[in-house]
Amino acid sequence: MIVSFTGAQSTGKTTLLNLIGDLNPYLDSVDEVTRRIKREFDLPINEDGSDVTQSMIMADHIANVYRKYDSDVILDRCAMDGVVYTHWLYNTGKVSKSVLKWAQTIYQELISNYDVIFYTSPDDVPLVDDGERSVNMDFRDDILTLFDDYISGLIISGEADNIYTVKGTVEERMTFIKKVLEDKGLDIKIR
Repeated sequence: MIVSFTGAQSTGKTTLLNLIGDLNPYLDSVDEVTRRIKREFDLPINEDGSDVTQSMIMADHIANVYRKYDSDVILDRCAMDGVVYTHWLYNTGKVSKSVLKWAQTIYQELISNYDVIFYTSPDDVPLVDDGERSVNMDFRDDILTLFDDYISGLIISGEADNIYTVKGTVEERMTFIKKVLEDKGLDIKIR
């Protein structure tokens, strides 16, 4: 089973992934895509992403879906994140149309491979500066709008049956995640 979080920066994805990983060490997890690309290749991220950055991020999403894991896996981000940020960068003239089209093709190819995607609502989580994520509110608002657009597109096409919105406190989010995963046949500990 491939489970992923998706959502704008500072919406609780990594917090939830780390809690699940700590309590369920038998699960595989991938906790970084974007930050690893920045760290390993010294490429710009966030509002400064480029064709190369976004291409490498999308390639990582491909690898995360097709990698052979030892168990069920939980991902910090999925192809929806990659295409949303690529779309924003295209809208602002920082990414070419060909890279946007490629990202959209990869997104469409991969989206059905995720058994569960948890969209982390921004409503209950403040934007916090951790030294790497962008704290630009306009950027975050634009990203949230693009997430809404992509999720709406899946709803309209009837392909959103694997997307669940998580909101509330960390405890409420964990309880919801546990229920969804149990319904799918994956029992996890949440405390």
